[in-house]
Amino acid sequence: MDNFETPQTVRLRSALQDDKPLIPESPLMRTIGYGTGASVYRLKHSPKVGMCRSPWAVKKVCRPNLAAGVRLDKYALRLKEEADILKKLNHPNIVGFRAFVKGEDGRDCLAMEECDASVGDLIGIRSEDGLGPFPAEKILKVALDISKALHYLHTECRLLHGDLKSLNVLVNGDFEVAKLCDFGASVPLKANGEMDTDTELEYVGTAPWCAPEVLCNDGLTPITAKTDIFSFGLILWEMITLRIPHFDESLIEDADESGSSASDVGYGTRPLLPESPLGDEYKPVIQLFNSCTEEDFNKRPSAKEIVEQLEKLKESQ
Repeated sequence: MDNFETPQTVRLRSALQDDKPLIPESPLMRTIGYGTGASVYRLKHSPKVGMCRSPWAVKKVCRPNLAAGVRLDKYALRLKEEADILKKLNHPNIVGFRAFVKGEDGRDCLAMEECDASVGDLIGIRSEDGLGPFPAEKILKVALDISKALHYLHTECRLLHGDLKSLNVLVNGDFEVAKLCDFGASVPLKANGEMDTDTELEYVGTAPWCAPEVLCNDGLTPITAKTDIFSFGLILWEMITLRIPHFDESLIEDADESGSSASDVGYGTRPLLPESPLGDEYKPVIQLFNSCTEEDFNKRPSAKEIVEQLEKLKESQ
């Protein structure tokens, strides 16, 4: 795939065809990310007359592996549902919807605003370079931007993101802006902030970032907007430690061999902070991390409260 160059221009359909972009075959686009059942590519497209267009990120369901018996119908449906959600959202801290069209290979394509990198990617680079935690100001900037996005989702849209993690937070430039992406696992919320269980949708999430009420699944503790807040807190932890929450290869292997449950590897709990002392500038980051990762969801702050807290901190500095 590295032998192919991204085309400099991509033809647009005529006005009679709703001016929808032509999405080329996957090998003609540069891969910039991937996930379960889907890959994300970079698409350069030609500008309209007198206008400058930035590149798009195009999400496509992977080709089915018929030999392995893999059916990707559910991933195609999830992509359609994500497109339906994203096109309704309008917030400066949420990645922008651009189009949902058929590619030249017949597969559905979700075209979105492209950002420079994910926080997860930047964590990997920083770790490989042997650097320490991100500067506190950068962590707080991400926290403020993403809490604004969550406040919008939870209140105006009544939507639970459902899969918050560093890989689903995108940034432009030197943390000038952070944007939330990947709404393929989002579920509706009721007016009281609880997940709407009348729908057929289920909370999916990613285990290392899941809140305890998701993992216990006792039917007594509801999944609420505060479930996103727990995962949000773990993103702060990632930016401090440069690690995946609860990830220890030896423990994971032991758990797999013994059939241990998620609780045995620490999922759904507050991970420990590094023993090496952090400067005073990290105090608000640590305080926010601790409050967001309370086991009792009622003790976690709402997204609105986080925004107010961080705005107040910003004004005092």
